Amino acid sequence: MSEEVFHSPKKHGRIMVLLSGRGSNFMAIADAVSAGKIDAEIALVFSNKEAAPGLAAARDRGLQTLALSPKDYPDKVSYDQAIIREAESRNIDLICLAGYMKVLTTEFCSAYQNRILNIHPALLPSFPGLHVQQQAIDWGVRFSGCTVHFVSAEVDMGAIVLQAVVPVLQDDTADSLAERILVEEHKIYPEAVRLYFEGRLEVRGRRVFIL
Repeated sequence: MSEEVFHSPKKHGRIMVLLSGRGSNFMAIADAVSAGKIDAEIALVFSNKEAAPGLAAARDRGLQTLALSPKDYPDKVSYDQAIIREAESRNIDLICLAGYMKVLTTEFCSAYQNRILNIHPALLPSFPGLHVQQQAIDWGVRFSGCTVHFVSAEVDMGAIVLQAVVPVLQDDTADSLAERILVEEHKIYPEAVRLYFEGRLEVRGRRVFIL
């Protein structure tokens, strides 16, 4: 049985960003789009929190925004179905999670398989989940960093696209380490999106090849 292979499309794409907070990675992607480094447009910035600072930043850039509260839906599946409908109505090609603090349902991940990217502030598969900078310090690792990966139903376990390495200093706190990692996040996330719409990402099983 041959291995299933996915190729990212070479096209002018439409991006939907999902965020819950300030959306600094959203702004890094938006800056790259505005500079013509990414052949795409941000068609919608979505949040589960109406007061998310990232939505205000998106509106300041003249981008369309939408907030839906999970409290208005009976369960996670129906909430994610509402988000999928919004994505489908706008012909979204790629969904970028930028500090979106909700776990996507299996149905959402399946509907947009290989079309959802996330950035994680650690070198996956080490330290998935939350509070990862403190985990890195507690474990005494010498290097941490960040990872752009495709999203799968298993949290922080999708195929890895790009990674950047950041040394862990002996006097680091979780905040100081997070600040240095964030600098690298803002570099590799737009780069991964650029590669996606240049048709240069090929997914074979757990491995992503850059063409």
